[in-house]
Amino acid sequence: MSDISIEYEKKTLLERIAEWRLQHLSDRKFLLILAFFVGLFASIAGYILHWLIKQIQTILTEGFSISSTNWLYLILPVIGIYLTSLFVKHVVKDNISHGITRVLYAISAKQSKLKGHNCWSSVIASSITIGFGGSVGAEAPIVLTGSAIGSNLGQLFRLDNRTMMLLVGCGASAAIAGVYKAPIAGLVFTLEVLMVDLTMASLLPILISCVTATCFTYIFVGSSSMFTFQLDGAWAIERVPACILFGLFCGLISLYFMRMMTVCEDMFGRWKDRPYLKLAVGGIILSSLIFLFPSLYGEGFGAINTLLNGRTEADWGAILNNSLFYGHNNLLVVYVGLVLLTKVFATSATNGSGGCGGTFAPSLFIGGFGGFFFSRLWNMYEVGVYIPEKNFTLLGMAGVMAGVMHSPLTGIFLIAEITGGYQLLLPLMIVCISSFLTINIFEPHSIYGMRLARQGKLITHHTDKSVLTLMNLNSLIEKDYTAVQPEMPLGKLVQAISRSHTSFIPVLDQAGMLHGEVDITKIRHIMFRTELYQKFSVAQIMTETPTTLGANDPMEEVMEKFDKTNANFLPVVDINNVLIGFISRTRLFSTYRKMVADFSTE
Repeated sequence: MSDISIEYEKKTLLERIAEWRLQHLSDRKFLLILAFFVGLFASIAGYILHWLIKQIQTILTEGFSISSTNWLYLILPVIGIYLTSLFVKHVVKDNISHGITRVLYAISAKQSKLKGHNCWSSVIASSITIGFGGSVGAEAPIVLTGSAIGSNLGQLFRLDNRTMMLLVGCGASAAIAGVYKAPIAGLVFTLEVLMVDLTMASLLPILISCVTATCFTYIFVGSSSMFTFQLDGAWAIERVPACILFGLFCGLISLYFMRMMTVCEDMFGRWKDRPYLKLAVGGIILSSLIFLFPSLYGEGFGAINTLLNGRTEADWGAILNNSLFYGHNNLLVVYVGLVLLTKVFATSATNGSGGCGGTFAPSLFIGGFGGFFFSRLWNMYEVGVYIPEKNFTLLGMAGVMAGVMHSPLTGIFLIAEITGGYQLLLPLMIVCISSFLTINIFEPHSIYGMRLARQGKLITHHTDKSVLTLMNLNSLIEKDYTAVQPEMPLGKLVQAISRSHTSFIPVLDQAGMLHGEVDITKIRHIMFRTELYQKFSVAQIMTETPTTLGANDPMEEVMEKFDKTNANFLPVVDINNVLIGFISRTRLFSTYRKMVADFSTE
């Protein structure tokens, strides 16, 4: 056997595939093939997750009586959260909560790299949480799963950062498209929520992922929609004022949801080292609310379908089943209003106490209940022209989603696609735009992005800011420098200068802590006078550094420090002020300009 044959045998399968790909496929064609497989795998993950949730819920609640309360509601959610926390702690051994926020953080701060376990861990954890009654959604875990599939395929073939980001967007959009059979909504979701900059070059791969995921979902589960809806009367221009007011109402509901969610999460966050306290408090809150309002059990889409398809008091009264309100249809509005207010606490308690799920479905749930509540009160008190409760339930789902996620287009197209309610496209636009403009007054970022934005780690549609976010500070640190100590005499300093490649010399103590720097250009008047070599020490001629950079400083802050100090070099130190290295102004701006050019090139 020849040496070439032996060398070929030693190569891994992946290396052989990579070699074949380089010989036969362009980068563009290979990306389109990967986009197809991302869509396929995302649809499979979505199918498995919803199948698991349905099986668990069927087994646990099959024998429940609709005419009375069920005491198991006080136990099942707590068991589910405890099992989920055990799975995360002992099997996953990593934080998998806040799926979409983790995707945003991966894009913004980790070069779109997600861990391998994210391809399956969220599916199992969220199926346990939701199946046992956790009041959260399955969409965020699926988005994290789809994004992780795209990210790990990119890492497997060692693709560049920009292609990795595009594959993450493909996975996220495929997840939404597959779950809801809504390819346009999946595409728009990536644009609005993940804020991946859509260009003609990135449009086709994302569309391939969305269409692939949607088609395979049709194969797996059939053509039926997640929500069934029939338009209740044609839309009339006289309802424009009601739609505008309802949009404002949705914006305020979104603000309430986001602010209360933040407050509750901060409360549970203070107990991060006390898991059993979190489980006890969260479990009591969640199970009590589900016992009182069974509509809060799981995703709650069954209750939404009841509101969308009801025509009479008896039809709508079905959402009172299993509760203390059963048979009291006169309290329907009270029940709906209480569920509307308490859903945020049930969702926060689920995630805060150790469960796994997202806020995508809760925003749809709150929107649907908010739409029914608004229209019901409007008609009861005859505020204006009659507005159909069914239609406004649908409009509310889009309106609150637009507010909570800052995604009016996603709300419009998702609701239109999953219900076939295209006849309501104009009122959907009015409600979503009004809701978005209202929430924008109080909160400029979505529920997923607001925390990252406060840390300066959120990627945006502005190319310059996006590039700053994608830049890696560690890759710019220069560690080839000559250091001196404060007590060193001038003579030895001159010798150190002769070995240095830079115009500055850092002054460090024996522990490596930075005390200042020596600027060669400022000591020329004494550095060649040999009679002074023993009279001056480094401590006498060094100067303070204009400022220092932290190893974890966002790039936007690094740029601002260079602009303010006009320095050519700035030191990078750790939390103990130990020198790590230096950042060169020239190299920083050169890298920035190159990335802007690459980012903008098609």
